[in-house]
Amino acid sequence: MKLPQCEILYSISSQEILFIAGGRVPSREFFSDVANGRKIFCIDKGIELCKACEVTPNFLIGDFDSANQSAVEWARKKNIPVEQYPADKDFTDTQLALRRAEEIFGEHVAILTGVFGGRFDHLYSTIFTCAALNKKIFLADEREIIFYLRGGESTEIKFFKKPLAVSLLPITKICAGVKTENLHWELEGATLTQTFPNAVSNRADSDKIFIGVDKGTLAVYLCFNE
Repeated sequence: MKLPQCEILYSISSQEILFIAGGRVPSREFFSDVANGRKIFCIDKGIELCKACEVTPNFLIGDFDSANQSAVEWARKKNIPVEQYPADKDFTDTQLALRRAEEIFGEHVAILTGVFGGRFDHLYSTIFTCAALNKKIFLADEREIIFYLRGGESTEIKFFKKPLAVSLLPITKICAGVKTENLHWELEGATLTQTFPNAVSNRADSDKIFIGVDKGTLAVYLCFNE
């Protein structure tokens, strides 16, 4: 997975879909980079960025309680498929989008932008929703990246821009057998717990690092700009 700040070395063979949510708006430079060559799935207010950048998405979904209606109408006039849901519903717009994208496009790798900033409860819901999916999924903008390693998985990260911090956040109650290479404070077979997430604010000592986990689901958080 290649992003503007780094390349996350995974074995990925599926198509890649970019989801644009209504949180903190990514920079136009970042958006243009990650949108290039990928299908685009807009979530509610995310359509405003597409309109502003004159990028035509493949799909738009949401209850449109926050999106500018002129942007929604812009999508309709371009004959972009639009699915509107009532504001009173059991699932968030992001949860609906992730489910519908699987139904419409089949197996894929998901990149979510526009998910940081704003309300913590929305971000919390998105982080745990994405962690529960049995797929490769990345939350990213020019300032922050989150992705997941599940039991038995490992990755190398090659940085084009050095991060301010690298944090390892247990999503399951326990993450066992955590190993790192080229971080300032190394881990070797460590056990991290969800109730005491202390493996935060580490530093990369090289332009390439390694992270692996034997058991559990581990969120890898990269901060590039506070």
